[in-house]
Amino acid sequence: MPKSTGNRAQAQASLVSRRGLLGLGGACVVSMLSGHAFAYGNALARPKTLAFYNLHTGEKLRTEFWAEGKFIPEALGQINRVLRDHRTNEISAIDPTLLDVLYRLQRRIGTQETFHVISGYRSPASNSLLRSHSSGVANRSLHMSGKAIDIALPGCKLADLRQAALNLRAGGVGYYPASGFVHVDTGRVRQWS
Repeated sequence: MPKSTGNRAQAQASLVSRRGLLGLGGACVVSMLSGHAFAYGNALARPKTLAFYNLHTGEKLRTEFWAEGKFIPEALGQINRVLRDHRTNEISAIDPTLLDVLYRLQRRIGTQETFHVISGYRSPASNSLLRSHSSGVANRSLHMSGKAIDIALPGCKLADLRQAALNLRAGGVGYYPASGFVHVDTGRVRQWS
């Protein structure tokens, strides 16, 4: 009898220590996950800023377009104006997802330099005009819906800018070294030169 009581006590002690160990492990996992969620939440809450220089109009803009988990309407309006069709002066909404892609691109490169803008929004009339002079302009260009931008970035080689955009896998990337820009859009993932 004493032998079986000793085994039972030993089994209970073993069970308690296993439960304790599992509880401790569970507490560690919860702690790690909540820390990860906290870090992720902070990343989402971090303000996002972009700067643009429109090569055709000479306009410059540096603005915080995202803060406290949402886009800032006034900043989006300023961006829409700077990225307007310089030929017709038409303003259209720029896809906020495109702004996020540019922000991610900037972070991947490790710079806060100003994007030099060759083309942002493009009206259907401007797109037709460009198509009549170049076979490289798409009939249904995403520029016409504010989902594309042609850019250069001072201090960053064009080939490096292209590669960083390709690595994001966030949409289309066109490479135009002879014209000095990279096309980035929020369409399907694809590339061309």
